[in-house]
Amino acid sequence: MKVNKIFVAFAVLLVCVLGYGFFSSKKGEETKKVDNKEVKVGVLQLLSHPALDQIYKGLEDGLKKEGYEVGKNLKIDLQNAQGDQSNLASMGQKLVTDNNDILVGITTPATLSLSNATKDKPIIMGGITYPVEAGLIKAEDKPGNNITGVSDRTPIKQQLEIMKKVLPNMKKVGILYTASEDNSVKQAQEAEKLAKELGLEVKVSTVANTNDIQQVTESLASQTDAIFVPIDNTIASAMATVVKVTDAKKIPVFPSADTMVADGGLLGLGVDQYQIGVETAKVVAKVLKGADTKDMPIVLANEGVIYLNEAKAKQLGIEIPKEIKDKAKVVDKK
Repeated sequence: MKVNKIFVAFAVLLVCVLGYGFFSSKKGEETKKVDNKEVKVGVLQLLSHPALDQIYKGLEDGLKKEGYEVGKNLKIDLQNAQGDQSNLASMGQKLVTDNNDILVGITTPATLSLSNATKDKPIIMGGITYPVEAGLIKAEDKPGNNITGVSDRTPIKQQLEIMKKVLPNMKKVGILYTASEDNSVKQAQEAEKLAKELGLEVKVSTVANTNDIQQVTESLASQTDAIFVPIDNTIASAMATVVKVTDAKKIPVFPSADTMVADGGLLGLGVDQYQIGVETAKVVAKVLKGADTKDMPIVLANEGVIYLNEAKAKQLGIEIPKEIKDKAKVVDKK
């Protein structure tokens, strides 16, 4: 009898210990607690623009959710090149020599600059469309080096199909992009191929910088029924110029980012820039906790969200099909 009492007491104690351990473990998972040692994250951003600023905001908020908070156990060194290639090179080198624990590149040019500066420190890509083609990694499922992160790639064929549904009489489509942005070049090439497969006549125009945009857009708008713009930082920073030209000619613009739609585009199957930052933060946290970039597959930020500028549709007199409107997220600029 005494033995049974001892056994029961031991069993109760064991259950209590295991229960407490399970509860503590779950609680730790919910709060995602990390140690209080300060982590230094260096961020290199190509330029200031609402789309890229949203990525950074999502990164900062996402890191806080992962247990890393500025002023407590996190220090972020943000370097903004303001579109200057020489700034990118010097700032990328500075972030490396300043002994940051981990680096984040927002856009392909920024990530390339970081890659040129170090082959050892982990680099996390914040929204890179074609990382393999850009020469950053060997393969998306297994990068094989010190770089991994998030891709902002969207399904271009689906975007073109939506354009045809919105504009059933569309015969000629223009593609506008920046010749020096590798991501944009690849997307434009893919868009041209797919548009031709859909029976559309394609006119491709490129710009070298923002100074070219008005003249190039005027020429393109006069030759097409609609203009497609891939994820393009230069065009995004000058959407006001693009839209001023296209509005005058009643030509709709279909961009690939929510901010570009809000800035005057009609509709786009784009990416949620803020969510890209949040997803980037998750990758950063995994690496900080010991994951190896070499074996971490690239994350796709989302599968494409339909963004609609209802005010622009009304202005241009374009009726959006109900099947598309019901799925769309309205992003009219306030």
